[in-house]
Amino acid sequence: MKKSFLYFICSVSAMGGLLFGYDWVVIGGAKPFYEEFFDIATNPIIQGVAMSTALVGCLIGAMVAGALADKYGRKPLLITAAVLFTVSAIATGLFNDFTMFNIARFIGGIGIGVASALSPMYIAEVSPAHIRGRLVSLNQMTIVLGILAAQIVNMLLARETSDPEGMAWNLAWGWRWMFWAETVPAALFLLMAFFIPESPVFLAMKASQPPKDEGLHEAHQSPKAALALSLRELGGIRKVLLLGLVIAVFQQWCGTNVIFNYAQEIFISAGYNVDGMFINIVITGIANVVFTFVALYTVEKWGRRTLMLLGASGLGLIYLILGTCYHFEVTGIFMVVLVVAAISCYAMTLGPVTWVLLSEIFPDRARGVAMATCTFALWVGCCTLTFTFPSMNAALGSSGTFWIYSGICLCTFVYLFRACPETKGKTLSELEKELTA
Repeated sequence: MKKSFLYFICSVSAMGGLLFGYDWVVIGGAKPFYEEFFDIATNPIIQGVAMSTALVGCLIGAMVAGALADKYGRKPLLITAAVLFTVSAIATGLFNDFTMFNIARFIGGIGIGVASALSPMYIAEVSPAHIRGRLVSLNQMTIVLGILAAQIVNMLLARETSDPEGMAWNLAWGWRWMFWAETVPAALFLLMAFFIPESPVFLAMKASQPPKDEGLHEAHQSPKAALALSLRELGGIRKVLLLGLVIAVFQQWCGTNVIFNYAQEIFISAGYNVDGMFINIVITGIANVVFTFVALYTVEKWGRRTLMLLGASGLGLIYLILGTCYHFEVTGIFMVVLVVAAISCYAMTLGPVTWVLLSEIFPDRARGVAMATCTFALWVGCCTLTFTFPSMNAALGSSGTFWIYSGICLCTFVYLFRACPETKGKTLSELEKELTA
């Protein structure tokens, strides 16, 4: 396979990550305005419901993605995700009814769940071992580009909140156009997804023989693979499955993602108004992109294990300091610096490396179901994190909340130090023998 075509099909698959990032974060910028529109600004529970509806859809999408991908193929599922993103983008901004708004978000969430499971898996299955980590990290790069795009779109569409006419626009139309803007990349993903080939691993599984084109994927030299592995059979890889589950849930429970979804509360607690919040959000988005670029190079040089340990320890320390600053009511630019440091640490470690490891550690015959199981667990973690933050923040304050996240990071560091292997430079067949022996 020509390298240019390899990069093309990986980039198309990674567009699922772009829409994943946009759809997941756009609601944070729209939040101050749709909450006023739907009259839920003073109800933390209903606010949590609005923020979590898409995440419930993610759970459904992730849960069915593996089984459907093993039955129908990776490509049809990527096309399905693109359709769901397109429908959700249009519908979310269309409805005036809060229930219908949540249904539209739920549909988009299913697309996120499918794309988050399928995009990195597809890339791993078509990539040579020596650049697999970098190409799978491309999926995380598109996620953070989608996040940054949502943050910029939100900032550009939101008008001055101190101006009554500007605020009226925000409440009537601004939050709607924030969602509608996703239609353009969603439609492009839908079109381009028809031009990528099916995964060679899926074709080999269906044919019960190794791929004929060894240049397409050098890692798959093993004998016949089963068509699918049921959830019952995952018991045969319990140790590696546990590792995958911990890595997946920790990527969410480390707490960094609440900065994207609840930027309003975090930056207002740090002394900024809503207009200043949008500027600071874009700053965090830029840091997110820059340090994900760093990860593209360090993931093959430093290795997956080193980056995971660096991320867990680094975030644990930053959150400890951040919580202490909130406790002593520190405000201003220093708080922004700490938030940017947390985003940067996450972007070059836990953000991309989680998807790399999940796409690598499972054997061929189990990858679809195991990846879906771990992605489901990841979205359970994300859903619980997002739903509980408003209540935790109200009960414990920002200081207590970030101290809890710090404790989670430091405890997980101990587990990863004992259980996380190094996978860089090894073919998927080598990893299968090593991790399931």
